[in-house]
Order: sequence, then structure tokens, then C-alpha cells
Amino acid sequence: MRQWLIFIYLGCVAWGTSFLWIKVALQELGPITLVGWRFLFGLVTVALSVVILKHRIVFRGLRFWLPAGLGVLGGAIPIVLISWAEQSIDSGLAGVLNSTMPIWTMLIAHFALHDDRMTPGRLTGLVTGFVGIYILLDPRGSATHDLVGQLAVVAAAIFYATATVLQHRHLSGVHPLQSSLPAMLGATVVLAITAAIVEGPLSLPKEPMTWLACAWMGIIGMGLAVQAWYHLINHWGATRTSLVTYVFPVAAVALGVVILDERLTWELVVGGVLIIGGIALVNRKAEDRVSEPVTG
Repeated sequence: MRQWLIFIYLGCVAWGTSFLWIKVALQELGPITLVGWRFLFGLVTVALSVVILKHRIVFRGLRFWLPAGLGVLGGAIPIVLISWAEQSIDSGLAGVLNSTMPIWTMLIAHFALHDDRMTPGRLTGLVTGFVGIYILLDPRGSATHDLVGQLAVVAAAIFYATATVLQHRHLSGVHPLQSSLPAMLGATVVLAITAAIVEGPLSLPKEPMTWLACAWMGIIGMGLAVQAWYHLINHWGATRTSLVTYVFPVAAVALGVVILDERLTWELVVGGVLIIGGIALVNRKAEDRVSEPVTG
């Protein structure tokens, strides 16, 4: 039950709302600066968790530098890509395209992990998901959204998938705070340097809604969420944890339509249904397993 409550928190509260908040913050901040503030709030949240729980963090060796690198690979880079893409595509579409992450996780895990192999059912799910992506990208050119922006979100999903598999392979069983703090620290440092070079010095938001968006994404959607994510990877494994992407596309699309007045097109509905159906087939074997902690 604890794992499922964490799962619902990630899908509905932490990440399902992030695509809306990105749109809000982009009204004032550049995409890299936006993500920099998000990770700074996340870093402070994780640091407070370490202090409150009195957990001892190792600041050397593989247990520090690998999570720090994964924080850049599976955090800073994909979120910057999504934020950049949302300058030209709807938040709901970004949420649906980002939900392809389990499909990429399955592909990468097949070659990298001994306990996540390709099956006929998963292959069917892979093809179904790719048909959904094809409909959303609409290579015939009739789509109303920027193709480059959509491809950027797909690339972000691939970065997420790669980092998830590496986390499962090399850091399974490591305490979530030991993974979270180096990840937040590494990503925050890289983002601060990159934002200063590309977008100028890190600027303070002026609008209250921008502060709320950055704080929400940083505290709820990053600092607490990354600890919950690593906890699930330890207990459920890489592919099954990615089931969270069943949930947040629905939240992203609903919030985009209701609050941002985004269009609910047939491509979005049909493509989204096919992608979620593909995810269901990809994860069918994982759902049937006994939920035992993964320790190796």
C-alpha cells in the first residue's frame, strides 16, 4: 500500500501538474533558468530531509558521483528539453509524449538488465506505442504543433529511461536520500553554470505565480518526488516503476484543456490512447510479478 500511495502521489500530484506549471513559469523565465530554480528548490528540500532524518550522506566514490551524473542525465537535461519544447507545443501534448518513457525503458533494459527481457507482448506494446507517437508527430505536416518541440520531448523521455535503467543497475538498494542529494546537487551546479552562459545570470522571478510554479515543481515535483522515485525503483525495479506514466498524461491533458484552454484534438486522444495501450502491454509482465524489493 505504501508503494501505491507513492505511485499515486508521483502521477497525480508531483509530475502530472508539472507540465502546467512549466507553461506558467515560461511567461517570465527562460527554460534553463526555470529548471535551475526548480532544482534549487529541490536541493533545499532534499537537504532538509537529510537533516530531519539524520541520514549520513557519503560524499565520495561511486555512491556520490554516479547519482550526481544521473541527476544531470536523467534530471537536468530532459527537464530543460521539455521546458524548451513547451515554448512551442501544448503542455498536454508534452505530457503525453513524455509518457513514452516506459517504452524506451523496456528497449534499453532488454540490453542492459538481466531481469527485463523483450517478450512478444512487449514487442506488440512497442509497436503500438510507436504508432501513437507517429500519429502525434504527424510527419505529413498537418499537425498544429511544432515537430522539433515534440521530438525534444521524445528525446527527454529517452534520457529519463536511460537514467532509470542505470539507477536500477548500479544503485539498487542505495538509500533514496543517498541517491537524491548528489543528483540534486550535480544538476543544480550544471544548470547554474549553463543558465549563466546561455541565458545570463540566474535572475529572481518577479511574479508571485512564477515563484509558486518554481516552488511547486521544486519541492513537490522534485525534492520529494525524486526520493519517492528512487524508493520505487528499489522496490519495484526500473520497468514497473515507469508505470507511473499511465497517470500523468491524463492529468497533464486535463489541466491544459481546463486551465490553459488548450485544444483537445483527435490526434492527441488517439495517439495518447495508443501510447498508454502500448505502455500497458510493455509492462504487463511487470504488473504480474510479486512486488518484492529489487536488491541486485
